[in-house]
Amino acid sequence: MTRWKEISGANERTTEMEPIGVIDIGSNSVRLVVYEGAVRALTPVFNEKVLCGLGRSVATTGSLGPESVERALEALARFRVIAHILSVKNIQVIATAAVRDAKDGQDFIDEGERILGQPIEVLSGEKEARLAAQGIMMGFVDDDGIAGDLGGGSLELVDLARDRLKEAATLPLGGLRLIDTTGNKIERAPAIIDGALASLPWLSNGSGRTFYAVGGTWRALAKLHMDQIRYPLHVMQGYKLSAREALDLCEQFRKAKKLSDIPNVGSVARARREVLPFGALVLERLIKQMQPRQIVFSVFGIREGLIYGLLPPHEQMRDPLLSFCEDYATLRARSVEHAWELCRWTDRIFADPALEETQEERRLRYAACLLSDVGWRAHPDYRGEQSVNTIAHAGLGGVDHQGRIFLALSVFHRHETSDGNGEQLSERLRSLVSKRVQRRARIIGAALRAAHMLSIGMAGIIDQTPLTHEDGMLVLSIPPPYAALDGERLRRRFAVLAELVGKKPKIRISG
Repeated sequence: MTRWKEISGANERTTEMEPIGVIDIGSNSVRLVVYEGAVRALTPVFNEKVLCGLGRSVATTGSLGPESVERALEALARFRVIAHILSVKNIQVIATAAVRDAKDGQDFIDEGERILGQPIEVLSGEKEARLAAQGIMMGFVDDDGIAGDLGGGSLELVDLARDRLKEAATLPLGGLRLIDTTGNKIERAPAIIDGALASLPWLSNGSGRTFYAVGGTWRALAKLHMDQIRYPLHVMQGYKLSAREALDLCEQFRKAKKLSDIPNVGSVARARREVLPFGALVLERLIKQMQPRQIVFSVFGIREGLIYGLLPPHEQMRDPLLSFCEDYATLRARSVEHAWELCRWTDRIFADPALEETQEERRLRYAACLLSDVGWRAHPDYRGEQSVNTIAHAGLGGVDHQGRIFLALSVFHRHETSDGNGEQLSERLRSLVSKRVQRRARIIGAALRAAHMLSIGMAGIIDQTPLTHEDGMLVLSIPPPYAALDGERLRRRFAVLAELVGKKPKIRISG
């Protein structure tokens, strides 16, 4: 049991978090994920999958393969012991298309329930689609588009608009099912895919919107693309391709004479490679049918959607990014209260109309403030480098890659102003974002450096040292009890901040 403290402004609450586990018996893999607790910003503490291929022959034989069943049941036995070791009392167990469609599916469920000592819920296609939709709600804010969750046995499609489910359907287009149905002849698959998609006229509503790609096969495609272009940020959540880029990626599989001809395909797990051509073909036919603006890849799927459905409404409404940052600051920073003070302190900087920020930019600034001190335990020479790595690759939800890079750069500049140990990595990340984003990261990094020189990372100081804009000057007011905090290093850091915002610096000891 984890002692968990959350502070947001003046509100404080302490709760006991119980770990929660999900066992997902899919058509291709059987997976156990244990989360620290059922909260808005999920933190996995254990994640293991076994590629069993339960759905490999269901389409042609109607049955689960005996070898696949044996592997799956062995995985369930192992997962029960792991859950016991991790003191997980609340485990949700779900099974999807393969078990749902197989004539011996109930026999498998009976044996699985005996091994686990608890019930297994076989999801209907409708519920599987709804959980996929909730997974997108868990991982994104202002979601608007069509989400597709491609498994081994089925494809779930949902039309989402601002956390509202408009349409949903499940189609027999999973990678293993297509291999089985076509006899592993990919040239037979387009007619099957197009015929199934034609049954959903509402897919045309995806035109010009986002397509959210969920599922291991599509994530493998995204990883392949990252490796091909040497993308510096190895994070799948929120990875984005234009429709044209995604089509070009998919067409590699259709045009290749053999799988090994595709650049970097060796970086994909061997057990996943066989379904890649079929997964690429499904994505290609979807894009041509829907005409989306972009493809965004999600690591949040039905497991996270299941947890989302268990949350009370007030928890569902929390911002996933700020929730994560607040939780992380509670665990890693010297003072989460101080982190919230930084949000208010930097509000004064952007009160200047010349520095006007959007609502999303303000939200990202707050996230940067909350994360600004999480690297304080590192050696001073490496705090910038370690902060970049930690934040750029953290398990963040509710943020795209541009925002993620902004956060990493902001905290990097909070520790380092010029060449440092993390400069090479930060330079690669900077190449992926606009000049405006880079400038904002430098401003916020400089503000955080100046603020920490005043507060020493402790709460209760900077709320008493307000910033104001006066006649072309950025003014820092320090009350007499803290007048001795004024000095050369503070003035140097404050001058950097003032210059970045186009003002002259002035530090005033105020009564």
